[in-house]
This record gives sequence, C-alpha cells and structure tokens, in this order.
Amino acid sequence: MATIAVHQFAQCITCHAWSPDHSMIAFCPNNNEVHIHKLVEDKWERIHVLQKHDQIVSGIDWSIRSNRIVTVSHDRNSYVWNKEGPDWMPTLVILRLNRAALCVQWSPRENKFAVGSGAKTVCICYYEQENNWWVSKLIRKRHDSSVTSVAWHPNNILLATTSTDGKCRVFSTFIKGVDTRDSGTSSAGDTKFGEQIVQLDLSFCWAFGVKWSPSGNALAYVGHNSMIYFVDEVGPAPSAQTVAFRDLPLRDVAIILIYIDIYITHVRLQVLFVSERMVIGVGFDCNPMVFAADERGLWCFLRFLGERKRSPSGAKYGSQFSEAFGKLYGQSKHGISNDVGEASRSRGGIHENCINCIVPVKKEGESTNTRFSTSGLDGKVVTWDLENQEDLSEYL
Repeated sequence: MATIAVHQFAQCITCHAWSPDHSMIAFCPNNNEVHIHKLVEDKWERIHVLQKHDQIVSGIDWSIRSNRIVTVSHDRNSYVWNKEGPDWMPTLVILRLNRAALCVQWSPRENKFAVGSGAKTVCICYYEQENNWWVSKLIRKRHDSSVTSVAWHPNNILLATTSTDGKCRVFSTFIKGVDTRDSGTSSAGDTKFGEQIVQLDLSFCWAFGVKWSPSGNALAYVGHNSMIYFVDEVGPAPSAQTVAFRDLPLRDVAIILIYIDIYITHVRLQVLFVSERMVIGVGFDCNPMVFAADERGLWCFLRFLGERKRSPSGAKYGSQFSEAFGKLYGQSKHGISNDVGEASRSRGGIHENCINCIVPVKKEGESTNTRFSTSGLDGKVVTWDLENQEDLSEYL
C-alpha cells in the first residue's frame, strides 16, 4: 500500500490546491468560501477565509511562480487573489458567462488561465497591463454541452477540454501580445486563437477529466461509462487506446506531473499522469486506480492503490486478447480496446465517498514526483506517496 497521510478538514470538500511550498492548502468546504489552512507544528490551522463568491466554488488553482490563487464559482464569476501583506486581495475577472463556471487551471507559464463552463464556452483569461485588470477571450460554438475539464499542454498554447457531449477537443489559445512565436511552441504558434486542432469522439457518454503527459506527446481522459482513453500523436491522425474496467466510473486522471479535473454538479472525475507510462485515476470508487503502459505501449489497469499488488499476468493477457478480438471484428477504428476483466470488489478504502479532486504534490527542483493528494465528498484530503512501491517502480 502507498504511504499516505490523512487530514479531515470539513464534512465535504469540493476542490483543493496547494501553495508553492506545500505549507498551506486552499479548499472549498462545499460552499461559497475558500479556506486556507497552514501547517503549524504538525497541526493544520485555518489562517484565512476568502469570501467573495455568492455560490459554490467549483475550481481552485494556486500558481507556483507568482503565488496567486484563482477561483471560479457557480455564480459565473472568477477572482484572482494576490497576497498583499497579511491579507489576500481579490480582483474580479469578467468572464461574460450566463451559466456556472465549472473548472479552472493556470497555464504552465502562468500568464493565462482557462475556465470551463456550463455555457458551452471556454474562457482564456490574461492580464492586461494597460488597464490593470484581467480580461478574457472566449472559445464559443465549439462544444455542444458543459465543459467539464481543461488541461494545458506544456507549450502554453494548446488546451485540451472535455465535455458532457462526450467529446475531447484540443484548441489553440495563441493570443498576440501575450504569447510568443518561439521554438518552444513549434507549429502551435502558427494557429489562430480558438482554432480546433482535433476532436476526439471515443466516448459515447459524458467525458470528464483530461490530462497531458509530461512531454505533451499524449493525453488521457475518462468517460462516465467506466472507460479511460489514451491518445498518442494528437493531431490530424491520432492513435488511441481504450481501457474498460468493471468498477465505478472515474472522475479525473493524473500524471502527478500533470492533473485533470472533471465536474458534474459538485462532483468531479479526475486523472493524473505520474509519468509517461503511468496514470492515476480517481472517482466514484473512492480509491485511486493505477493504469500503466508496457514496453509495447499498451495500457492496462494494474491495481487500486489501497490494495495489495495484483497478479499482472491476467491484466496483460486481457490486453493482448482484447487487441486481437478488436482487430478481428473491426473494432480498431479508434485504437485498441483493453477490456480488463477484474473481479468485483468492495467499495471504499481511505476515502469513504467519491474522490472529486486530484492534485500533484511536487517540490521545486524535483525532476520526478511520486506524490499527489486527493480530496472528496467525505471531507478528507489524503496525500499519497508511491516512492517505495516495488511493483510500480518500473513505470516511474
């Protein structure tokens, strides 16, 4: 079992984020407030309460470089919070939304942030120096339903989104005067703002969390049909794999270097890339799930983090058999289907309710990261460490 630390902060937590040095945590206790706790002598103490929103705070992100907090809410507003002396001062961001804001994430360079909404719209917000305020440009008429999750590509230009219309899309967010056409952005800098790079139609149900791999060469997202989708070579001709499992759906996935948020009402499904070959998924099963790719690049479900190591032979055999079965019946149109036939299991573990947020916990200067935190509807924040997991070390 992974090394864990459990903290009970509230009866229910909607979302959370860490300060750059991880000495403080900001979270929403399922209302219109953001509570900031600080670790003082091995005990968490509440030091700030951010009160500006009128409805439930649905997304929080804490920037690493600039130490700014951005929040979004069902009240259709967003605030950027700056630390001025002992207090946090809010700046209103005009989103121009007529539905709830559902998720938010700072870009890698922290000169922009993206907001997904129930208005079928994505807001790309940036600071306008001349007028001393945050403004937004909207990506409209691209989604057919609510935008549940956003994820920035490492190049700071491309943005992946998921929606309850079942699609995963990748857009260009290049803004003249904000972004530069340097070598780091490659061909992405030649695209116009709001241009759709690719649309992935792998899921036939709501799509939730999405994340890019650390290199930006692949992405993963999850659906409400207990499937997770891995896409390589994102572009005009992407290759994809589908991993199906018998347990409850995921809300998000994570790579520990990158994370994904997914929202439905107040609940999120999430994913996180721990490395190029390992992804962590969380959701309704109340227990993080580990997915990994073998030497051939085939993804499969390994185990739940709260359980002992499973025999890998069955999972690998299932992946090979499913691939052959899919090709035989012409099901490889969208890629490879790895139908993992795991036995049913009892729900629960460390968390006692749905996990709706997963965040990497990476210290500055670390080349690799094996730690992440999860929060859920049980009011707990759990920190996980995979450093001494022998069966997972080959994928890190």
